[in-house]
Amino acid sequence: MIITEIKGITLKFETDDKLFSPSAIDMGTITMLTQIEFQSTDKILDLGCGYGVVGILASKLIGENNVTLCDFSDDAIRLSRINADINEVPDLKIIKSNGLENIIDNDFTLILSNPPYHVDFSVPKQFIEMGFKKLTIGGKMVMVTKRKDWYKNKLTSIFGGTKVINLNGYYVFIAEKRLAHIPIKSMNTNHLSKKLQRKQRK
Repeated sequence: MIITEIKGITLKFETDDKLFSPSAIDMGTITMLTQIEFQSTDKILDLGCGYGVVGILASKLIGENNVTLCDFSDDAIRLSRINADINEVPDLKIIKSNGLENIIDNDFTLILSNPPYHVDFSVPKQFIEMGFKKLTIGGKMVMVTKRKDWYKNKLTSIFGGTKVINLNGYYVFIAEKRLAHIPIKSMNTNHLSKKLQRKQRK
């Protein structure tokens, strides 16, 4: 069992060698958490939760009704539920999901993820593209990795920009969902004169 203190909260975690960082809390996760100030009004998704560190900490700080955890791994889901009980947040919502496929809500204010960055980019690509759709306007996706260029480029292409923090050998990315501009081609031009409609189509 891991016993640790994060943001003044003592936490306990059962782990498994099948999951990422089983012997200690990953430094990337800790680094990401130093850049986040949880608010009581937040609605949080711990995306790829592992054994539940981020989501359980968040639930201890702002309440379990405001937090959802998800992972594709049966072992991760099982241990997250065990650890939710150990840390006295038994009603925490923990969902088995391939990425965000089984996540219904689309009004999260924070999506937090330490994605697998030692394989190809198919998983983080899905996380970023689907995560954008699940955020409310003004919501933020926060990711931590050891790679910079691909994540910076991908987040910028989807969100329009991203903040990059280089700390402890990791990169923390913070990308905010902003109100999108309506493309001209999608505007209703029925009320315009034929001359103006032709201009809009150019």
